[in-house]
Amino acid sequence: MRALSYVQAIREAHAQLLARDSRVFVIGQGLWSPWYAGSSLEGLEREFGRSRMVDSPVSENAVTGLAIGAALAGMRPIVFHPRMDFMLLAVDPIMNQAANWSYLFGGAQGVPLVIRAVINRGGQQGAQHSQALHAMFMHVPGLKVVMPATAYDAKGLLIAAMEDPNPVLYIDDRWLYGETGVVPEEPYTVPIGKAAVRRSGSDVTLIGISWMAAESLRAAALLEREGIDAEVIDLRSLKPWDRDTVAASVARTGRAVIADSGWRTAGAAAEIAAEVGERVFRELLAPIARVALPDVPAPCSGIEEQAYYPGAEQIAAAARQLLTKSKAVRMARTARGAA
Repeated sequence: MRALSYVQAIREAHAQLLARDSRVFVIGQGLWSPWYAGSSLEGLEREFGRSRMVDSPVSENAVTGLAIGAALAGMRPIVFHPRMDFMLLAVDPIMNQAANWSYLFGGAQGVPLVIRAVINRGGQQGAQHSQALHAMFMHVPGLKVVMPATAYDAKGLLIAAMEDPNPVLYIDDRWLYGETGVVPEEPYTVPIGKAAVRRSGSDVTLIGISWMAAESLRAAALLEREGIDAEVIDLRSLKPWDRDTVAASVARTGRAVIADSGWRTAGAAAEIAAEVGERVFRELLAPIARVALPDVPAPCSGIEEQAYYPGAEQIAAAARQLLTKSKAVRMARTARGAA
């Protein structure tokens, strides 16, 4: 094994999938341009030909519909949306066709399709180029949603998504492209729906999604300096998500901070908090905390972006507040018991 960056791991997964199965092809905007795909698809059109790396016009709806039809005809397409914002133009074929097909036909025919969507945040790109919309698709039955946060998972989850007989939305975040980790040379899969415990701890559970999983690890390092022992869970998959691992951790620590790269209201963090509350309410020592984007569009100003996007400092601050609140909860319970 050797170290690769997150973006190199994505490229290697594409190359291995294309090499081992002639049915695999990639279609979308900017496949031959590093401006669109970073280096995640670099040189693949030269290696495999432009008939298998199909650089499309700006036509999100049509390209996604084409990929669904190809999947139904026996191909194994990866449809690439370089900005998740504009994937909204393809919501109809994703939700009404791809996600429902297997159910409509009693499981006799699935749609083996990978929809790769990229979150492009920061850089003063503004509200129409910076949206993390994963919670919308987490809501859809029949559609799996994965969000790798490490180089190892970036490769393994893409291969697992391609091997799945039904549609998988694979979301990568360009803020993670420079993260490095040990990645095997051979193809491998990471199980969809299984979280990873990145750090064990006893005082508080930090549950991170995508970029915020990496920030949760940095927050745990900050808290460790203060004598606070944080457990960090990288969710990896949002649909399905690993309820058992999360609930078991929170039941043990009694405190949970959910860190999400999307908006707070009706977001992924809200769904996770609700489920955790239902499962381990009696074990909670403090209310569940959420660290997410404020409910406003992304700003264009670089100074405003610094305030808009939360990170390790905000996650650590939420954990500290939970420890303070848990002391108050204990005192209240003791007083009720004495009465």
